[in-house]
Amino acid sequence: MAKARAIGLVSALAASASATASVAYADGPFSFNPFSTPPAGAPPPPAPAAPTSAGKQPPPSEVGSTAPSEPPVRVRNDQPRTSSAGFDPEALERGAKALKEINSSANAKKAFELMKKQEETRQTEWSSKTAEFKAIQAQAETERQRVVYDEQKKLAQFQAQTKSQMARYEDELARKRMQAENEYHRARNQELVKLQEESSIRQEQARRATEEQIQAQRRQTEREKAEIERETIRVRAMAEAEGRAHEAKLAEEVNRRILVDRANAEREKWVAAINATFDHIGGGLRAILTDQNKLVVAVGGVTALAAGIYTTREGARVIWSYVDRILGQPSLIRESSRGKYPWSGVITRNMSSLARKSDKGSSSNNGKGFGDVILNSSLDKRIGQLASATANTKSHQAPFRNMLFYGPPGTGKTMAARELAQKSGLDYALMTGGDVAPLGPQAVTKIHQLFDWAKKSRRGLLLFIDEADAFLCERNKTYMSEAQRSALNAMLFQTGDQSKDIVLVLATNRPGDLDSAVADRIDEVLEFPLPGEEERFKLLKLYLDKYIAQAGSRKSGWFKNLFKKQQQKIEIKGLTDDVIREAAAKMEGFSGREIAKLMAGVQAAVYGSEQCVLDPALFREVVDYKVAEHQQRKKLAGEDMNGA
Repeated sequence: MAKARAIGLVSALAASASATASVAYADGPFSFNPFSTPPAGAPPPPAPAAPTSAGKQPPPSEVGSTAPSEPPVRVRNDQPRTSSAGFDPEALERGAKALKEINSSANAKKAFELMKKQEETRQTEWSSKTAEFKAIQAQAETERQRVVYDEQKKLAQFQAQTKSQMARYEDELARKRMQAENEYHRARNQELVKLQEESSIRQEQARRATEEQIQAQRRQTEREKAEIERETIRVRAMAEAEGRAHEAKLAEEVNRRILVDRANAEREKWVAAINATFDHIGGGLRAILTDQNKLVVAVGGVTALAAGIYTTREGARVIWSYVDRILGQPSLIRESSRGKYPWSGVITRNMSSLARKSDKGSSSNNGKGFGDVILNSSLDKRIGQLASATANTKSHQAPFRNMLFYGPPGTGKTMAARELAQKSGLDYALMTGGDVAPLGPQAVTKIHQLFDWAKKSRRGLLLFIDEADAFLCERNKTYMSEAQRSALNAMLFQTGDQSKDIVLVLATNRPGDLDSAVADRIDEVLEFPLPGEEERFKLLKLYLDKYIAQAGSRKSGWFKNLFKKQQQKIEIKGLTDDVIREAAAKMEGFSGREIAKLMAGVQAAVYGSEQCVLDPALFREVVDYKVAEHQQRKKLAGEDMNGA
């Protein structure tokens, strides 16, 4: 009974303390209990004893012997939660009273021990709950980390997937960009091709216009050249006429007496012959007219003779035309070392072989390998090698190599080809490309006849085609006629394979105008430049000897010299090599043909002089005049080109 009472007092004290605590902490934002919250159904802990004013616990005697006192005066509390005046001490008083009863009880110590054990049990429970809470918290932390790891893994997978998608997207963009660039480049290339085609068309039109202008300028130059040549011929003729007049004036009396005596003798001889002839004719006519039988026989004989002559002439003409068509030389050939007919070239070839032997002897003496052809050392050596190679090719029955000679006019291409044929032991034939166009539709037949005739040469034939670009030009030119195109195709057909009978040598001033198929058939290409100063000096020496030193020498037979007037020899005074070298230095840009014409002009000037003597002053005068004339032609050609 006492134990139950003590427990009730402790519970009342705890309730009182909790109420006091509630009131005491009402001012704060939170309510804190100084004791742990008791579990549900547990008895409240006993309230501690109220301290005294001195801070010490009163003795049990005083607690137990409390006398009833007057109730305190209660003050009205208008604000019970915010003012200390609203404190209700009734609960504390009840708790204090209960504590006093517990202290005065004999089981007070057991009550405190029981409370202590209850508190320890409660602390143990709270410790286990704390450990359980920490385990739960650790498990939650582990679960959280697992969730975080799963989320990170998913994030990594998502990032990898996103990255692969981005890579595929970038690849798709790059592929689309490359396709767009390819389309752009294709369109640009098509545009460039179109622009190039338009540019080629414009260039072709400009080239055609330029070609027409060049042709017009060439015709104008040829006309001026013809005028200059006519003027030169006129001056030469005047000089020769003056020389002949001077010579005739000197020998006028002697010639007059010789002519009078010769005329009297000839007149007497012809008069006697005419008288004797008429005497015989008169006697025969009288005999025929007096005898009728003789008259009939004479008339019949004359008629038969006339009919026989007419028949023989017409038959011979028909037979000769047939023989000429089968065996004769083609009409395209301008010059050839072969005879016109197979039996007509025997004597000519023998004479030419003797001439070559004599030329070899003379060339060995003067050191010139190609006669009248003066070339630079490298080109001369190259032609010599080609001549030896061609001769060895013929002896070994190997196919010949075709050649192309190109360079300015008058540089010795034709002469070099002729000498090449002679050195290599081949026959030589020359044709010009300008002869093909006038033939029209017959050009194809003539070209086939030409190659058939060339293949009949036993020694091999060197066919030299001068001005080859006249009919072997590009086939895509608009001004090229159908006949010229057919002639070019016939030429390409004949030269399609390497030949063992014909060496084809083409000469042109414009190698770029040749058709590509013609250029494909060329094996050797040689450039013939304008002669240098040393070559010009040698050419001047050569033509000085030809036109001046050997001007009065006779080379024909005595029968022709009997009726031919003796030429006057030219005397050379003071013309040294230094003067000739000085002239060679002045003639920059002269071709070999122009140098030959210059020396012919020197010869005409010498014949036009009174003494027929060539001295340095006259030589320099002619050279200066020709140099000025050459510069004037170049100036006119340049002005015409600029005007065009």
